[in-house]
Amino acid sequence: MNTPQTTDSRAPGNPKRKKALTALAAVVVVAGLGWAAYEYLVASHYESTDNAYVQGNVIQITPQIGGTVTAIMADDTDFVKAGQPLVQLDPADAKVALDQAEAALAQAVRQVRTLYANNGTLAAQITLRDADVVKAQSDIARASDDLNRRQSLTGNGAVSKEELNHAQTQLANAKSALAAAQAGVVAAREQLSSNQALTDGTSIEQHPSVLVAAAKVREAYLATQRTALVAPVDGYVAKRTVQLGQRVAAGAPMMAIIPLNQVWVDANFKEVQLRNIRIGQPAKLLADLYGKKVEYPGTVVGLGVGTGAAFSLLPAQNATGNWIKVVQRVPVRIALDAKALAAHPLRVGLSMDAEVDISNKDGIALAEAPRSAAQADSQAYAATNDGGDADVRRVIAANAGKAFKPLLASAAAAAPTAAKAAP
Repeated sequence: MNTPQTTDSRAPGNPKRKKALTALAAVVVVAGLGWAAYEYLVASHYESTDNAYVQGNVIQITPQIGGTVTAIMADDTDFVKAGQPLVQLDPADAKVALDQAEAALAQAVRQVRTLYANNGTLAAQITLRDADVVKAQSDIARASDDLNRRQSLTGNGAVSKEELNHAQTQLANAKSALAAAQAGVVAAREQLSSNQALTDGTSIEQHPSVLVAAAKVREAYLATQRTALVAPVDGYVAKRTVQLGQRVAAGAPMMAIIPLNQVWVDANFKEVQLRNIRIGQPAKLLADLYGKKVEYPGTVVGLGVGTGAAFSLLPAQNATGNWIKVVQRVPVRIALDAKALAAHPLRVGLSMDAEVDISNKDGIALAEAPRSAAQADSQAYAATNDGGDADVRRVIAANAGKAFKPLLASAAAAAPTAAKAAP
């Protein structure tokens, strides 16, 4: 018969296992302390996000007048310089309108010349009317003398009653002629004053009628210049939609110009990450296009004033009963280093990783003053009106007459400029 043997319920300890657990616990503690130290000393000085994208100016090329497309000089991906022709519209209608405006200006100049010439004519009329007054006064004096002599002879029968009546009639006629001559003088002076009111204080080229017609010429000239659409800035062509022979209206988009040397990054940080981000802080950016081997230095230049949801097409209705809190993001604009951008060009819309160094918190969170200078300008359209002014001077000089030699000389000096600016 086998008797059962009693055993101790406590198993002896495993020294190896105990050492392993102790080592593991030590590693965890050291790792935790290391992570805490890294978070406090390093990570807390940076804010990063992978919700960042390259943005840039997408300049729409739109016509200022309507017309039919006769030529297209640039296509997608082409690099164009400021002032380079992109699209040509049919200039026939604009040239006809310019010819009409020039003819109207010539007619206005000649009509104003007539006004100035009438001043001399009306002044001569006043002199003539004054002579008529003097003549009428002489006739009155002679008729009065004749009447007085005949009246003195009526007592002795030397002058008949009929002759006396004739003398009285001649005196009355002379007085009527004097009144008519005086009225003629007044009328001539009023006509001269009326004509001088249209010419006083101005010259032919500054006369209101001429200025109105000249403005029409400039307007028509600008229309001829605007038949050629030029690039406002240096950049690359994108989104070309215009086709040859297409009838386009003013303002219709034809293509876009994107200056890739002026791009920036919009990094969308969570609202809790914005506490320590300030304007002027340095940033480091990585593009998915080039990977980690290319690093772009950057600078925070602005913080958005609203979240993306606030400016969306259909903003969130947070006042509804089924509201769920969602962490919002705010765009932070980061300017890129020009040299790095030139060495490794970016495209609009590319993904970026952004990391902002927030160690220095002395900067401002929002811009405090507006920019004093224009942020974008173009000189491609600066000279379009110079040719219109030269054209106006040419037309005025051709119709102002030989008496206006200074105007003729000025127009002759401007003629080469007008010829150079002509379409």
